[in-house]
Amino acid sequence: MGRPRILILGGTSEARLLAEALAARDNCDILLSLAGRTEKPAAQPVPVRIGGFGGAMALADFLTTGGYGLVIDATHPFAERISANAAFAAETTGIAAIALRRPEWQRLPGDRWQDVQSIPAAIAALGPSPRHVFLATGRQGAHYAEAAPQHFYLIRSVDPVDPPLALVDVNYVLDRGPFTLEGECALLRQHHIDVIIAKNSGGATYAKIEAARLLGIEVMMVARAPASTLTVVETVEAALAAIDHLFSPVMKRGV
Repeated sequence: MGRPRILILGGTSEARLLAEALAARDNCDILLSLAGRTEKPAAQPVPVRIGGFGGAMALADFLTTGGYGLVIDATHPFAERISANAAFAAETTGIAAIALRRPEWQRLPGDRWQDVQSIPAAIAALGPSPRHVFLATGRQGAHYAEAAPQHFYLIRSVDPVDPPLALVDVNYVLDRGPFTLEGECALLRQHHIDVIIAKNSGGATYAKIEAARLLGIEVMMVARAPASTLTVVETVEAALAAIDHLFSPVMKRGV
């Protein structure tokens, strides 16, 4: 058996760390695929392709033509379309597949969470009275705020919101995490935020949730879609163990 070929569908820090760990082993060929939504993606430790595949069948053809033995869905927990395409492609081709999903955040004492199913549902739940909203869902869902222009919105994203929102009272912050608890508290106080809209993505962007708890700020928490039909692991270490099991003895560490 030759060197296994692995396709990682990425865009998360976990995908980068997994690619880095596999590259260090130097016993498999890795390709990391990014959707291309970020204008200046972080540097990656393995070869990268940018852009979509053109649908589930096109992804299946890509896997087959490329001779891949494993596809790893390490996309963002809310990247529902590519996750569904990955599951379909794996089932269609019979190629092994796993999903690397960071655990969800859990409600703790002092949290003021209101669970919602989508960003539009969160915007609607703000109510008619003007509020100071930290829309912490990135630029992809920012346009939903236009449905409720009576509120002030603070929008943070890695890349600019383009086109700018048709809102009178909006501030944009261009920044890339991770963020500190102290910094998040200062940001919330500076803009007099009384509600945060956030996706339950889990992971390292938790500081804003902890800051909301400390300051008594309400959080509209957007729930994840149903879990992937693929075998799910929650850590890079668990993903490496699954890969070892799948390709043993070819993928034994140190080979």
